[in-house]
Amino acid sequence: MRRPSLLAAAVSLAAAAAMTLGGAPSATASGGNFVALGDSYSSGVGSTDNYLNSCDQSTNAYPYLYQQANSPSSFSFEACTGATAADIESGQLSALNSGTTLVSLTDGGNDVGFSSVMESCVLGGDSTCTNAISSAQSKARSQLPGILDTLYSDIRSAAPNAHVVVLGYPEFYDLSRSSGCVGLDNTKRTALDKAADLLDSVISTEAAKYSGFTFADVRGYFAGHELCDGTQWMHAVTWPISDSYHPTADGQSGGYLPAFQAAL
Repeated sequence: MRRPSLLAAAVSLAAAAAMTLGGAPSATASGGNFVALGDSYSSGVGSTDNYLNSCDQSTNAYPYLYQQANSPSSFSFEACTGATAADIESGQLSALNSGTTLVSLTDGGNDVGFSSVMESCVLGGDSTCTNAISSAQSKARSQLPGILDTLYSDIRSAAPNAHVVVLGYPEFYDLSRSSGCVGLDNTKRTALDKAADLLDSVISTEAAKYSGFTFADVRGYFAGHELCDGTQWMHAVTWPISDSYHPTADGQSGGYLPAFQAAL
């Protein structure tokens, strides 16, 4: 969003002060040069049946929708399905530079084994599911903070002037409406929602350590549109299987996009 001209001098002074302190400006930077990093939640898996490429990038994904509506000077769509922090480091950060003014990011789920957890919960019993979730939660507590610290630090180094918006993950199920809801039982649903909450907690804590980083919590935007609700913005078990437990096109436009915009 562009600042009114009367505030231009104040914004410039604030930016200069922030850089003097060794951090990036945290003011809104929605114009300029935009780079979208991350995993399948940013590439748009589940939002279309006609992807742009092998990274499953979608024109219904929130980064693409944002650039269509705001026409930044440049847009680099780097997010890729299945990406971990290591994949982002090796394959996506080269798009960043000192001229990058806005970065979006989702990461963390694949680093703690999201895919294998969902497979265990869909195919296995309650104990198999909860054991897999417990293992992922242990990784989220013990390993993920360090993984994210490295990633965030490298993003800041590669894009020293960018406002970085780190988006979280939604809860999958509306537990208040579990009665009569088909699919996974309430034990699995509850455990999965708690795991999503822990993941978001770790991500938000790490993002808060970095100047110019903003955590965007998407959970409130998905409230009333989770699995078990009447109008769902998440896929349950679907075909193709890769769409399972990912946002629909409505989840991207009604959940992720406004959460991203509110963080600017």
